Amino acid sequence: MTITTPNPRTGGRADAVTPLVPAAPPVDVPEPEATVTFTIDGLETTVPKGTLVIRAAERLGIQIPRFCDHPLLAPAGACRQCLVEVWAPGRDGNVAKMPKPQASCTLEATPGMQVKTQHTSPEADKAQHGVMELLLINHPLDCPVCDKGGECPLQNQAMSNGRTATRFVDVKRTFPKPIAVSTQVLLDRERCVLCQRCTRFSEEVAGDVWIDLQKRGAQQQIGTFDTDVLGFAGETPVGAATLDTSGRPFSSYFSGNTVQICPVGALTSAAYRFRARPFDLVSTPGIAEHDSNGSAIRVDHRRGVVLRRLAGEDPTVNQEWVTDKDRFAFRWQSAADRLTTPMVRRRLADGVRGPLEPCSWSEALDTAAVGLQAAVAAGAGVGVLPGGRLTLEDAYAYAKLARVALRTNDVDHRSRPHSAEEEAFLGHVVAGRTLAVTFADLVAAPTVLCVAYEPEEEGGIVFLRLRDRVVAGRTRVLSVAAVASRGLERLAATLLPAAPGTEPEVVDALDPSAGEALLADAATALAEPGAVVLVGERAAEVPGLLSAVLRLTERTGARLAWVPRRAGERGAVEAGTLPSLLPGGRPVADSAARVDMAAVWGVDDLPATPGRSADQLLAAAAEGHLGALVVGGVDPADHADPRLARAALDAVPFLVSLEVRASEVTDRADVVLPVAPPVEKPGTFVTWEGRPRPFGQALASTALADHRVLDRLADALGVELGTGSLAAVHAELDQLGGWDGARVPAPDVDVAEPPAVPPGHAVLATWHQLLDGGRLQDGEPYLAGTAKQPLARVSATTAAAARVVDGGQIEVSTDRGAVRVPVLVADMPDHVVWLPTNARGCAVRDVLGAGAGTVVRLAPAADVDVRPVAAPSTGPLTGDTAEAVSGVRIDEGERA
Repeated sequence: MTITTPNPRTGGRADAVTPLVPAAPPVDVPEPEATVTFTIDGLETTVPKGTLVIRAAERLGIQIPRFCDHPLLAPAGACRQCLVEVWAPGRDGNVAKMPKPQASCTLEATPGMQVKTQHTSPEADKAQHGVMELLLINHPLDCPVCDKGGECPLQNQAMSNGRTATRFVDVKRTFPKPIAVSTQVLLDRERCVLCQRCTRFSEEVAGDVWIDLQKRGAQQQIGTFDTDVLGFAGETPVGAATLDTSGRPFSSYFSGNTVQICPVGALTSAAYRFRARPFDLVSTPGIAEHDSNGSAIRVDHRRGVVLRRLAGEDPTVNQEWVTDKDRFAFRWQSAADRLTTPMVRRRLADGVRGPLEPCSWSEALDTAAVGLQAAVAAGAGVGVLPGGRLTLEDAYAYAKLARVALRTNDVDHRSRPHSAEEEAFLGHVVAGRTLAVTFADLVAAPTVLCVAYEPEEEGGIVFLRLRDRVVAGRTRVLSVAAVASRGLERLAATLLPAAPGTEPEVVDALDPSAGEALLADAATALAEPGAVVLVGERAAEVPGLLSAVLRLTERTGARLAWVPRRAGERGAVEAGTLPSLLPGGRPVADSAARVDMAAVWGVDDLPATPGRSADQLLAAAAEGHLGALVVGGVDPADHADPRLARAALDAVPFLVSLEVRASEVTDRADVVLPVAPPVEKPGTFVTWEGRPRPFGQALASTALADHRVLDRLADALGVELGTGSLAAVHAELDQLGGWDGARVPAPDVDVAEPPAVPPGHAVLATWHQLLDGGRLQDGEPYLAGTAKQPLARVSATTAAAARVVDGGQIEVSTDRGAVRVPVLVADMPDHVVWLPTNARGCAVRDVLGAGAGTVVRLAPAADVDVRPVAAPSTGPLTGDTAEAVSGVRIDEGERA
């Protein structure tokens, strides 16, 4: 979408004349960056001071072999493969040769230094050959069956910088294999070259100390925690978080990155192990569909089946990292319940709805058109619920279908808790304001405040980018939340504690003159130039919070960014799938905006009354006041009240579902129209920054994208929608451009009174965890094994009042149901209980019918629904133990 920015000097008028202005006052010119001039292989080069020799060689196109070096990790000099001959000026100014070859990955360039690589120095070449020979002494000769074979730096450099024949005649060292570092990551220790990339990543980047270098000499190895080597508190390694579902001390959402950066086949993925060779695969660039970061990925597929996904390299967004969810959770797109044929539900002789039956596309579209036209003609109305995981093009088609074909503004993509305050906030602050705050702004910010937003659980890449700056001492993180998660602890974040419902009071109290030192200090930090406030989608659940955030940014000058969870949320806002917004942030109530859109869409006029929200549409359907629903990719369990959503789907007279897989919606639908998943269509995701992230089609498929299906549906309705191709959609979006008219007024909602908490009760705090019970993680049991075990967090006072102890079991209940989980006593406000929103065995919306701020009952529980499965501590992963850990048996070939 093309968004134009008005010229501040002309007020946006193309014909305005720039007035004469006085000369600008002189400004301080920054001092030039200090540089160093030296030579590599006889080539003189000048680089910034502090540049490593291996980086300077890369800039000249000189290749130096390496294993431990990685541009995003601190230098280690562990493998010694990058040895070079170095001559440097001494104290007397004379250039002298260093006694031994030096590791170029740890050596900073100095003035007058002369470096000779293996290309010009026999000594460096001999040293590299010697290191390679040592690395290969114990390395197994299993390249034909190794997952890294064909894309292995060790293979390549053994040929280019190694001996032609081995002199080693003794027996190679072996270890039992593989070790299950987690249910997803397997370790073959004999292949390891001790480069320490994995341990450095886990410590420096992710902050998850779950794998480390252990022991000395010939027994030195990379492995899981060893009680004889590393510090433990009981059976849990120091620095680790909660147990995973296998009962093992493991907690990392980023462990798959170690598999990718491992330069040999020591670390492998359980899901990909022994499945293919690199030269069998076709690689296609893509964009991850699981969150709003828009991480670049690489989709590797063979014969129409995706076998793995890797992180793509994109310095502006995800650098070279992705979350485990982005990397491993892709099998949902080809699950056994995939829809491939349109279906209709015919009426039986007595008028009873019959079962869904496969049919042709023409019959399904005609049936859908007849049902929708009948609802419109009857005056009952049609609601459109697209969901928040759509591409920009698909969301635009839903928005246009509602306004042009169905003549309604009853369209809302927010299949989650939402509010009218949030809708006004999105229209005033977010829509049409692309790239107002970017990742570059985030990493340059001296202070970042998170409000209703958990970076690790709800952001992933945002967490990694923030932690990089926190470790460098450049950024301070603050968070308004009920409890400090382990992610916040690894960000060294300052918690501004707030019980659910009191967040607006805390945000309003952030003032330099505040009586409380913590709040005054946080306000002073936010007033620094470049400070950023990140507000999550959960802010919609707290009345007055978004209004308070706007007041905060106004008085501090901090920049504001909205970070939703789903990949399609920001694109849907830009596409106009909100009841009061047209594409580009144009208010529905603004006549000029409607005229602007009507001209592009080729219609006489557009409906002028803002439509109903998703919750209002579901309530109307449940009460029998809605004629039909068009639903795309929505899970009823995601809504604030899943019971209401299901009742609405049961009660609505006519239901059309556009879906990838069979779901609760398709089970109730009158017409089911199958659509393509991201891997089978091209499109564009829009990140939380407002950055368009186009991606291509990876797999050949006859499945149609939503915008193409909706174009055919509109044709059956007798309307030309014009969304039959990406080119057509992009042409319209470019024609629309940006909106420079009046915007939706800013929300100004009063703070609600916190609820009274009777004895034996508590207020619920909750948010989604990255790995939970979501349907987009289906089909990946190895990944599910690394999900955090559901826990209830309470303060010591709350635990005592509920008669539970740390490590015991608690029952959290409402009139609808109860969940039973282990208890963790934490430092948090009293009379508050935290639960994960949708963990397996702990779905608070579905089971409790509750959300953040709901008062729930607390009581001791006799047992727990979620029990850890016995798993090996550090032993080899065999077929039996693998099945115990992940529920999937390892191939017989892996036992060797």
